[in-house]
Amino acid sequence: MIIQQIILRLKTELPLSEHGNALRGYIANKFPQYDILHNHREDGSLLYLYPRIQYRTINGEGYIIGIEEGVAIIREIEPMIDNLTLKDKSYSVLQKQLILENVRFGLSDTPIEFSFIKPWLALNEQNYHVYIRSGSQKKKEVILKNILKGNLLSLAKSIGYIVDKQIEVTSLTFEEKKCFLKGTPMLGILGTFSVNFEIPDYWGIGKSVSRGFGTVKRVV
Repeated sequence: MIIQQIILRLKTELPLSEHGNALRGYIANKFPQYDILHNHREDGSLLYLYPRIQYRTINGEGYIIGIEEGVAIIREIEPMIDNLTLKDKSYSVLQKQLILENVRFGLSDTPIEFSFIKPWLALNEQNYHVYIRSGSQKKKEVILKNILKGNLLSLAKSIGYIVDKQIEVTSLTFEEKKCFLKGTPMLGILGTFSVNFEIPDYWGIGKSVSRGFGTVKRVV
């Protein structure tokens, strides 16, 4: 499946030190007329779909990724983004780069290796306790592989892609990382995995992907 996406890359005078959530908050407040910038409807209820606009800070730069209908929105707001205010800290935007491309998404004939460059929030209240009680690293690996498959199936469904073959996670190496979501401590996962599925660079997997969590990048 071929999907159109756009990446707006923002280089500021000083490197961004905040998380993608701060970038999301600033952009959503600046352009409240666009529901998909914050993934909520006017009444405050969630839009239950894979976020078509996602935010990351990577190596001190801001990344705003627009997917499908998010492409037009990013192109429309880009000229009006000349500075950023993140957690009461102001940044002047020195350079903007728009990267418009068609990317491949879906099942692959061979495994592809990816790295989580931002913590993956794989665990919810139910499977967290199962994961912690499992004890061994090997059992945790099996649990995470199954969650990863489920995350990819949910993502495919939201994008409108039919998975007609088994998703196989052939390897997973991971480490646990404590992180915070809206001030709440969470257990994140960093590491690499191989799967017979093409995922575009900088897309997120799992929970809170619009805020930057679960960001993946192909290992070259």
